Amino acid sequence: MLVGVIGRPHGVRGLVHVTSYTEDPAALAGYGPLEDQRGERYRLEWAGEGVARLVAIGAEGERRIEDREAAAKLTNRRLYVPREVLPALEKDEFYLADLIGLAAFDGEGRALGRVSAVHDYGGGASLEIGALMVPFTREAVPEVDLAGGRVVVAPPATVEGEK
Repeated sequence: MLVGVIGRPHGVRGLVHVTSYTEDPAALAGYGPLEDQRGERYRLEWAGEGVARLVAIGAEGERRIEDREAAAKLTNRRLYVPREVLPALEKDEFYLADLIGLAAFDGEGRALGRVSAVHDYGGGASLEIGALMVPFTREAVPEVDLAGGRVVVAPPATVEGEK
């Protein structure tokens, strides 16, 4: 499960900005080794809010990232953990990754397609269903049925330009 992304370097001593997708951003360091999309593993040590030192974990042991050049090479690496280390969810809570692939229907039961992606650019998540982008809010997505493999979507009204 995607839990964070390494950002640009911070300073000259190997620190990096890290975007955490965990409910409590500070908890990211507690999930154990984080693995990037290349299969490389890291331990994260917070140095300040949103700034961390990375320790690479390899067959030869651990190696701290200690200079800006090494840190810059890690920019945009996505950080993952196995699903089983994540906390259990409460009712009406979802991991965004679980929404991908769900069948989408409107309130009348008409098929709209499948959720092909979930985007979150900082202003809140949105579901991509074909050419339709729907904000992931209770108003726009009033029902999520993971067990049934479906979501009910209230598509927003279209906006027509002036003539």
